[in-house]
Amino acid sequence: MIYWQIFLAFFIPGILGYGGGPSSIPLIENEVVDRYGWLTVHEFSEMLALGNALPGPIATKMAGYIGFQQAGVLGAAVALFATVAPSMIMMITLLSILLKYKHSPQVKKMTQLVRPAIAVLLGIMTVSFFVNSISVEGAGYIHTIIIGIASLFLLEKWKIHPAYVIAGALVYGAIFL
Repeated sequence: MIYWQIFLAFFIPGILGYGGGPSSIPLIENEVVDRYGWLTVHEFSEMLALGNALPGPIATKMAGYIGFQQAGVLGAAVALFATVAPSMIMMITLLSILLKYKHSPQVKKMTQLVRPAIAVLLGIMTVSFFVNSISVEGAGYIHTIIIGIASLFLLEKWKIHPAYVIAGALVYGAIFL
């Protein structure tokens, strides 16, 4: 029964919390403090403060913590799944609709218009990451150039899978940075 309660406590805010994690925080508080009594208001505020100090989405951090606190690792897994399930269901539904009408001229035109926008956004993100990486004190630009050139050769010349290149960059960063 606890797993069903954990699922509902995070699935309902996931459906109703339009706008992401910050908009669902009051809904999660209502579920875990008022409805189920798993945390006090003070404990919830401390958990929220700690969650905001860590990187990543706040709703999933809160779900993992509360799920683990109430029902261990399986409870954390249930809470995390319940948090992402509404978005996942919507994406699958919208993708199936898109695939159903993929030969429609309007859908083809839409995808043609979206691709350049995505390319521009990825380009802006890349430039931003590059500027931030070279501004690191010390030899940040040297490491950026080494990782960039090595990645280029591994991906383009030797056709190494991107997952291995990312893992290699992480290992390089762990050793040298």
